[in-house]
Amino acid sequence: MATAFSATTKPAFLDNNKSSFYGRHLPAPAAAGIKPVKAANMSISMSTNPLPYNLNSFKFEPIKESIVSREMTRRYMTDMITYADTDVVIVGAGSAGLSCAYELSKNPNVQIAIIEQSVSPGGGAWLGGQLFSAMVVRKPAHRFLDELGIEYDEQDTYVVIKHAALFTSTIMSKLLARPNVKLFNAVAAEDLIVKEGRVGGVVTNWALVSMNHDTQSCMDPNVMEAKVVVSSCGHDGPFGATGVKRLKSIGMIDSVPGMKALDMNAAEDAIVRLTREIVPGMIVTGMEVAEIDGAPRMGPTFGAMMISGQKAAHLALKSLGLPNAADATSANNIHPELVLAAAESAVAADA
Repeated sequence: MATAFSATTKPAFLDNNKSSFYGRHLPAPAAAGIKPVKAANMSISMSTNPLPYNLNSFKFEPIKESIVSREMTRRYMTDMITYADTDVVIVGAGSAGLSCAYELSKNPNVQIAIIEQSVSPGGGAWLGGQLFSAMVVRKPAHRFLDELGIEYDEQDTYVVIKHAALFTSTIMSKLLARPNVKLFNAVAAEDLIVKEGRVGGVVTNWALVSMNHDTQSCMDPNVMEAKVVVSSCGHDGPFGATGVKRLKSIGMIDSVPGMKALDMNAAEDAIVRLTREIVPGMIVTGMEVAEIDGAPRMGPTFGAMMISGQKAAHLALKSLGLPNAADATSANNIHPELVLAAAESAVAADA
């Protein structure tokens, strides 16, 4: 028989004093001069300051419809011209790809294009898993959240962001504001440019065109040359793991065994450790690493995506001949623990 909860009685699993459901809050140690951000009790009230306009008699400035069209077209086409030959192209704007782009963009001299086949970037990082909201991040990857200024609930060995979209929207807002980054969403990477055994860019098309090649007459693609391509297409699926599968189909790698069954502890370490330049000119990061190496899947934990993306960024900087944490030439823009982990992982991968 169903039992209703009374207004004065709280079930044990909702009582912090009677259950370990919420874990135990621990003070986070300060590192690299960055103050940890934790969830706090906050009240929100409407501002009493007057608005700079009157909502009861609001009127927009006039504009010609053709001006709107020209502004969008001119700026987008200028971006296409600018990024037709760029430093780094990142394929896939999920949590790994966004983290990679964010880390790379700290160097203002590196030009970064992000290719995302979906209209909405973010991949699976809008939700925590099985349509649940919260995002779990295992320590010490929470230091990346400290850098981004994202609040979390701190537990013994992990932290929890109240909604995964808070991570995704925050990193995108910071990343896309930087002048050396352009996101081309609703654009698919249909193929790779390969010259003399080195990946030299991507073949692109509108995503809707790519999805309808079988229903239309021939629609040739476009191209984007790059000194480094970072493939972060995710695990296998309708659009996943496309980068490494293409490498196999053209004989640049032997196999793509696919990811193994779930083991969070083994998976996250393996994904970071095995993030590497898989063939000259192409770095693999995120869940695509599990696909190519037969590593376990990690399920709804996201720390490995963030740190794998950071490592991929420093490997790209290394390929460009710039200061980076992958070979310990610079540690200015990444936490000491992560610098060490990235360097150790690079050595292990090379071995």
